[in-house]
Amino acid sequence: MLPKNSRLTEYSKKLRREMTPEEKHLWYDFLERFPKHVRRQHVIGNYIVDFVCFKDMTVIELDGRQHLTSEMKEKDAIRDDYLKGFGFQVLRYPNRVIWENFSYVANDILEKTGHTLDELKPVRKKKRRMPKGITGQV
Repeated sequence: MLPKNSRLTEYSKKLRREMTPEEKHLWYDFLERFPKHVRRQHVIGNYIVDFVCFKDMTVIELDGRQHLTSEMKEKDAIRDDYLKGFGFQVLRYPNRVIWENFSYVANDILEKTGHTLDELKPVRKKKRRMPKGITGQV
C-alpha cells in the first residue's frame, strides 16, 4: 500500500475541480478514453500527482513555466525519484507542448505504457439535462 498524506486530500479535491486548461485538454480529449483507469490529482505520499494509472504504474505530470527554474527542476527530480522508488514511471510534458503538439503527447503516453490508439475507449456521449417541464422532442 502506498503512503498517503491525508492532509492533502481536500486540496487534491480542489485541484480536481479547478484543473488547468492543459490538464482539462489532456483529460477530456485523451486520458478519459485511456484503456486503463486514470486518476486525476491523486495523493501519493506528500505529493499530489496530476494523473496516475496504477495498472500501468505511470504518473503523468504537466509542467508550467515555474518548472523551468533550476530550483523547481531539482524539486521535480527529487519527486520523480520518490515516485520511481515505488515502481512508477514518470512522464513529464511542458504545458506548451499540450497546445503545440497534442498528438505527440498522446502517442508518447500510449507508446510508453504499451498501448495503442485502437485500445482507446469510445467517446462518451454526454447526456444533456433539460430543464424540468421541457422535453428533448420537437
